[in-house]
Amino acid sequence: MIDYLNHKSPFLQKIVAIIQDNLEDEHFGVTELAEAIFMSRSNLLRKVKQETGESVSIFIRNVRLQNAYQLLREQELTVSEISFKVGFGSTSYFTKCFRELYGHTPGDLSKISIENDQFEEVSPIAGKDLNSKKLILIGVFVILAIATAVIYTFFKKDIQTNEKLRKSVAVLPFKNDSGDSSNVYFMNGLMEAILDNFQKIEDLKVTSRTTSEKYRNNLKSIPELSKELNVNYFVEGSGQKIGNEIVLTIQLIEAPSDKHLWSKRYKRELKDVFKLQADVAKSIASEINAVITPKEQERIEKIPTNNLVAYDYYLKGLTLINDDSGDGLEEGITQFKKAIQEDGQFANAYAYVAISYYYLDLFQANKQFTEELKNYADKAMLLDPDIGESLIARSLYFMQMQDYEQAVNSFEEVLDYYPNIAWIHNFLSDIYAYMLPNTEKYLLHALQGIEVAVSDKDSVSASISYLHLSNALAQSGFLTEAAKYIKKSKAFNPQNHYSKYLHEYIKLGQHNDLKKTKAALIKIFKHDTTKIDVIQEVAKVCYTLKEYNEAWLYYKKLISIKSDLQLDIYQSEDIKIAFVLEQLGREEEADSYYDSYFAFAENDQSIYKDLNFSAYYAAKGEVEKGMSYLKSFTKQENYQYWFVLFLLEDPILLKMKDHPDFKNTTQKIRSKFWEAHEAMKTILLERAILEQ
Repeated sequence: MIDYLNHKSPFLQKIVAIIQDNLEDEHFGVTELAEAIFMSRSNLLRKVKQETGESVSIFIRNVRLQNAYQLLREQELTVSEISFKVGFGSTSYFTKCFRELYGHTPGDLSKISIENDQFEEVSPIAGKDLNSKKLILIGVFVILAIATAVIYTFFKKDIQTNEKLRKSVAVLPFKNDSGDSSNVYFMNGLMEAILDNFQKIEDLKVTSRTTSEKYRNNLKSIPELSKELNVNYFVEGSGQKIGNEIVLTIQLIEAPSDKHLWSKRYKRELKDVFKLQADVAKSIASEINAVITPKEQERIEKIPTNNLVAYDYYLKGLTLINDDSGDGLEEGITQFKKAIQEDGQFANAYAYVAISYYYLDLFQANKQFTEELKNYADKAMLLDPDIGESLIARSLYFMQMQDYEQAVNSFEEVLDYYPNIAWIHNFLSDIYAYMLPNTEKYLLHALQGIEVAVSDKDSVSASISYLHLSNALAQSGFLTEAAKYIKKSKAFNPQNHYSKYLHEYIKLGQHNDLKKTKAALIKIFKHDTTKIDVIQEVAKVCYTLKEYNEAWLYYKKLISIKSDLQLDIYQSEDIKIAFVLEQLGREEEADSYYDSYFAFAENDQSIYKDLNFSAYYAAKGEVEKGMSYLKSFTKQENYQYWFVLFLLEDPILLKMKDHPDFKNTTQKIRSKFWEAHEAMKTILLERAILEQ
């Protein structure tokens, strides 16, 4: 446990002091702390997470509890008085949180303190007798300490794993007991709403809907599912909607033993559907001793709409857009808009219209729905800026506008609302990998994504999280560790072709056999000749090998698919396409790609802007100008290993190799990367990603 009251970090000392100044104010939370320290919520969330590994809300709660611990040791105030003195509005909630942090209740601490005081009150004569036994006792304690250390070391990993799993839950798809198949969407909606409430509880690890959905018609036993999903508890549900009445049976099962811990049959009027969803979530959280903060309880109990017709349309929309094929997006929008017609104040419905428009436009060269996305996201934020759906809609609008700095800030706020959703970390990983390249932040979010995806074993989400972690490690030059995690990604989802070709690049970094890499990539391509990302990877390797005729065959496929599907991706490849065409004597075609690449370089706001211009001028034969930009690039930080790997292999950059400054400049770029690599080791050792 971190001692926040005596921490060495100046930043933590400062915010602890602010919290202590407001200790008795139970309403002093994340927003108030951010205002007091003159930071945005997102920057505060990010800074505290980096220094402590905890969210700001948990950090504030633990500072309150550590102050309470000190007051309890003084034995001058009652437990009730202390709970209010440190900002807990409820003594029972204070007791629950205290037990969660320290392993015993505040009352138990008082008893322990009294017993210790009585033990220490020894008469002088007895003290002399005790002195003669001290050496024996010390020897016994030393032996016990050594034995304890050995046992702890041996079982440490199992203890840590069990602790993570202790409050982990999967909600299996609810069964429709009605003969009416049109009721399926309603049961799906109930299941998703309850799962959504679980995801608002930071103390609970929840398997994603995508993963749970795979087990809709699965005949495996609960213990078997427990091993697959790495969870301790399962929630099963079945029921139906009959007119204006809901009948729902919920069961909580302890997974390893298949023991039914709790079961309840609910019979509620339709108008009480939101209270039903909240009651189920709170009851199950209580059964498995998950702490629900007052803020989390407020979010769980929040009623999204008072119009049940609107809510019915909303549930239909959710079922449609959750179809993994993406075919339901347009019809989903129709249902959400019907919900809005019924209730013009329904923020969740506005948010999901915006979210659906984002995914309709994803990867499209000509964005058709930017204005609609903005309007619906803005309306959702106007109506209710404190729900996760509104925050997600706003985040995706920033992604659409390529305003990645704002997107990062917005996604950080989403994490405050939904602390245990891996795909948010995957979004942030993507941003730091490609849009705002930063290997350290990429690695941190990849690690956090793994931590919250641990319950999603054998799922697409976990596979992507491990893919990000592997790529982040590889981009930082840790190839052995990257290889370990890419194998996990492939094991969790053998169909993840991104993991397949990343594995080949990791091998390239280890063995430097570009011909072998090319053969492996072509093999992956032959499994599915429509995968545009694999096509551009094969083309790129052929270009690097100076096999320009073959490179053009693959680049031609890339261009054709981009044109047919109107995709706005891989603009950075235009210079290689231009260079390949030039080597094949097709100068006029090459010029058009040089022009488009120059426009891309001008608009590029990443750390690679100077490098892009360096490549452009080198390709055009303006070596002096190219070297000037390459020298400017040496000022950058956090660039990727893949660039360093190909630095002295790239045919365009090699056009500058005879310049007197080329060798020193490229050596400086490489040296700077490996210095950053060494600095990164500290983080990886702390996270046990690297072994000592």
